[in-house]
Amino acid sequence: MKNVAVVGSQWGDEGKGKIVDWLSSEADVVIRFQGGHNAGHTLVIDGVTYKLRLLPSGIVRKNKISIIGNGVVVDPWALLDEIQEIKSKGVEVTQKNLIISEAANLILPFHREMDEIREDAAGKAKIGTTRRGIGPAYEDKVGRRSIRVMDLVSENNLNNRLETVLMHHNAIRKGLGKDIYKKENLIKDLIKIAPEILKYSQPVWKKIDEFKSQEKKILFEGAQGILLDVDHGTYPFVTSSNTVAAAAATGSGCGPNSVNYVLGITKAYTTRVGEGPFPTELTDKIGEELGTRGKEFGTVTSRKRRCGWFDGVLVRQTIKISGIDGIALTKLDVLDELDEIKMCIAYELDGKKIDYLPAAVDDQLKVKPVYKTFKGWKSSTKGIKKFDDLPNNAKNYINVLEKFVESKISSISTSPERNDTILIEDPFKI
Repeated sequence: MKNVAVVGSQWGDEGKGKIVDWLSSEADVVIRFQGGHNAGHTLVIDGVTYKLRLLPSGIVRKNKISIIGNGVVVDPWALLDEIQEIKSKGVEVTQKNLIISEAANLILPFHREMDEIREDAAGKAKIGTTRRGIGPAYEDKVGRRSIRVMDLVSENNLNNRLETVLMHHNAIRKGLGKDIYKKENLIKDLIKIAPEILKYSQPVWKKIDEFKSQEKKILFEGAQGILLDVDHGTYPFVTSSNTVAAAAATGSGCGPNSVNYVLGITKAYTTRVGEGPFPTELTDKIGEELGTRGKEFGTVTSRKRRCGWFDGVLVRQTIKISGIDGIALTKLDVLDELDEIKMCIAYELDGKKIDYLPAAVDDQLKVKPVYKTFKGWKSSTKGIKKFDDLPNNAKNYINVLEKFVESKISSISTSPERNDTILIEDPFKI
């Protein structure tokens, strides 16, 4: 029995939604283990489009249990809106198929305001956050002043916890010339929605232990990508959580041996949203073409994504860092019309060739990609389901990519449709 963790091997937006949906059809339990409603997955099932932000992808399938783990930061109003939105499309959401960790930390209105205040004050040094309060909520978690799901049980406890966290936030707000945040209306609002949140609340670590003893297949669903990891990404232009596969254990409440296979979702080119280094970025006509053909706009923010060639150096690095066993290569069909295709196989930094992305942001901004050039295949790969049916030039690109990143390709996606996938190995059945 295999449990599988799915992570993005680039800067997110690799097409995890489709792959996770495909895997969730085999899984019994799907767990989101980090991030918040700043990361979105788009699923298309039987012609119906579902845009998920907090809810795990398994929620749209019958007889699956979906879990929001302790590593996720939860905006309770955003979650309730998302539940209502998905119910309106005929999806059933009950205490039987949705569980929220009682230890999950809440994103509250003053977190969103702090996110906006700081981004606006940063000017050219802004990070490019989604302004949804994710970072400030994680800061409060680490600072041990956060409000958690379990704190909604007691109004007296909630009052005391808010007193503590607002002492911190109001000191910063005063320093930035902003009005202090008053807790009275917030307490009323939280008490009003508390029953709707608490009815899903359980000790997730205990439930996972039960599921393991019952030999249920568990899918750990990551958000964003490894290059946005707060420790291993392009810091400080990163998210505020750990996006590597190891976070599946800490973000849900189980040992690392609970994850038996790590699948890295990998786009056949590279995209990035927001600020920060991007060695292979294309600001020319080809970059525009990739963005147009790939429909590169954020699920949550609708922001246009920056586009560039596939960066083999970065993906090889994230494979090592996250212990990726196999990659699911997505959006191959976006490259169909190009005369030539490039892959970054090294960097030059101050006249020297290097084979990794350095940790210092100044160096990350200076590195120049060294490319290997491939002939394009100039024919459609859309909907192809067998590797042998791919054009020879496409097969050559894929084979070189696989060898360079030092991880086998487990599947190749040839369109957004769930069934348009070349399956090489099934992570649940290895």
